[in-house]
Amino acid sequence: MRPSPWKETIITVTFLAAATALIAMSSADLAVSAKFFIGGQWPVGELWPWKMLYRIDRYPALILAVSGLGLCIASFVRHTPSHWRRSGIFLVLLLALGPGLLVNALFKDHWGRPRPRDIVQFEGNMVFLQPWQRGEDGNGRSFPSGHASAAFYMTAPFFIYRNRRKLLARIWLSGGLIFGVFMSIARTAQGGHFLSDDLWAWGMVHLCAIALAAMLKLDREPGESSAPGS
Repeated sequence: MRPSPWKETIITVTFLAAATALIAMSSADLAVSAKFFIGGQWPVGELWPWKMLYRIDRYPALILAVSGLGLCIASFVRHTPSHWRRSGIFLVLLLALGPGLLVNALFKDHWGRPRPRDIVQFEGNMVFLQPWQRGEDGNGRSFPSGHASAAFYMTAPFFIYRNRRKLLARIWLSGGLIFGVFMSIARTAQGGHFLSDDLWAWGMVHLCAIALAAMLKLDREPGESSAPGS
């Protein structure tokens, strides 16, 4: 049975809201970051593998998106089934609209949430803000995490394979989530982001993926008509 995009969206938004409320009530943002703030420094973030993950940055996501672009171009040249063309377009658009536009251009660059290393609790000079509290535009780039969003983007093939090759879909989903979690730990350990920044990095990418998968009809089988009732 194909998942309903609306149901997926409602479940995801509900989870994000509940998790954000729990983090706020428990002060988990400050508590988790405090674990990595040692002697006025963020030394854990400079250790392997956390520093390596920071340097890896968005390269895996770019490789996957470029592969999607190549798949899309090849589908026109070799006249392969249209679902591969849609899959390639999906990979390109998800990176551009999720980590690119929504996470970095719209929120991270303009929401104004100070990073952990910039707030007074960790010897900075800025005030801690909850993720729903907008700060001064351009004066704080913590919400959400750009690195984590690019890492969570690696779950994208799950949406391509989930109705055709379920085991492969689960592998991509698990691998992408693990990579995203490790990248989130790295950025938190470096004082770059809070726990809730990482949570919403996943959430924004996942919601974009749900919407794009529905619009591009990735769940439609090869040769299946898109007409109503088919």
